[in-house]
Amino acid sequence: MKIIIIGAGEVGFHIAQRLSEENQDVVLIEKDPIKIREVQNVIDVQAILGSGTNPSVLIEAGIKESDMLVAATDSDEANLIACFYAQYLTDYITKIARVKNSDYMKHREIFNQDFLNIDLIINPQSEMVSSMLRLIEVPEASEVIDFADGRIKLIGITIKDNSPLVGRKLSSFTDFEHVILVGVIVRGEKVIIPSGLDTIQPNDLIYCVIHKENTANIFRLMNVKEEGLGRIIIVGGGETGLALATSLDATTINTKIIEKDGQRCLELAEKLKKVVVLNGDGTDREFLLEENIADVDIMVVITGDDENNVLISLLGKALGAKKTVTRIGNLSYIPLISAIGIDTVVSPRLSAIRAILQYIRKGKVICVAPLKGEGAEAIEFEALETSDIVNIPLSKVKFPKEAIIGAIVRGKKVIIPRGHNMIKPHDHLIIFALKGAIPKIQKLFTVKLEYF
Repeated sequence: MKIIIIGAGEVGFHIAQRLSEENQDVVLIEKDPIKIREVQNVIDVQAILGSGTNPSVLIEAGIKESDMLVAATDSDEANLIACFYAQYLTDYITKIARVKNSDYMKHREIFNQDFLNIDLIINPQSEMVSSMLRLIEVPEASEVIDFADGRIKLIGITIKDNSPLVGRKLSSFTDFEHVILVGVIVRGEKVIIPSGLDTIQPNDLIYCVIHKENTANIFRLMNVKEEGLGRIIIVGGGETGLALATSLDATTINTKIIEKDGQRCLELAEKLKKVVVLNGDGTDREFLLEENIADVDIMVVITGDDENNVLISLLGKALGAKKTVTRIGNLSYIPLISAIGIDTVVSPRLSAIRAILQYIRKGKVICVAPLKGEGAEAIEFEALETSDIVNIPLSKVKFPKEAIIGAIVRGKKVIIPRGHNMIKPHDHLIIFALKGAIPKIQKLFTVKLEYF
């Protein structure tokens, strides 16, 4: 597959890097010569200096021979114009546009018209709000991702010192084996695809795949106290804050939103019914104390400033907020966040990367979720009748050591697999894999799973 990516910012760069690692034919267009040099030094792709809104540059990039165009610049208008020219130059290319302005999403029907015919619009804000709502649904988790239409949840849990799992080898989890599989362990900066010999340690972040109905049972087994959601405070009344508050406005959760701009507070108050709008500064210690921050179950910090978000989150934790969810735009900050005491990070760029990669790998790849930034992935496949992996025990499948099958979904049945289990045609497989194992899995399922 030949893919043209427009924009070498964080989103375009990371998508190009990932696809290059998977031996895809990638052309990256960028008008900033400094970014072009960085791409050429780091990624094995064809890099072209120019604008994706210039038809001549698109032709030079091979638009007429390409299968897909990903317009991922920071300019919505540039992304839409690039898709317009791509549609004009060739009828057969798949087009993906990153669109940040939510106002465009109110008129999605325009993008389906013949003169544009955009196949996928990615709105990072919408993706990020969905991620935050999943975290609010399972407040004990540091990350929640849905698979199999929501029937399976991938949950990230930080292991406390008093957890009954501490010191135990995964092979000893006989009391959990029918409801849970630990697919990834994050220990400091190390990302591990575990075997039965691995031992759980305090402060490990483990990613478990479980049936939705077993979510509460898992937390009880792990000695993680389930806290009912009483209060949520949102810091930041921008478009993302409003979108999240609007979703929570329809629930019974006691929600407040803090915004320091007085005029914006009036606008928020007009649009929200039950959510309380507060005019104040999230960095003001006395203001947070007046709002009884110690009684808050989740503090969601989503201003437009990364450094400000980190500061407010740390202050909230220091004053007693039970959990913080923090918006971080700069992907290079993410590996540092957990080390300084912030519970959970949401990122518009990472949300966009996840959604775009999932679409690029469409076919029999149903869902893709980067874990720990991008150190590992959870991938949902559909097995076909012709695949070599079907109808033989998993113990006899030559699966990469850096990958593991976390669950098998067969109709309405969810199976936490063991060596004797066999994959049947049309089963959905939830697979955990380190980045380096993705090409090996691709090879294992080449053609048979129509991976690309």
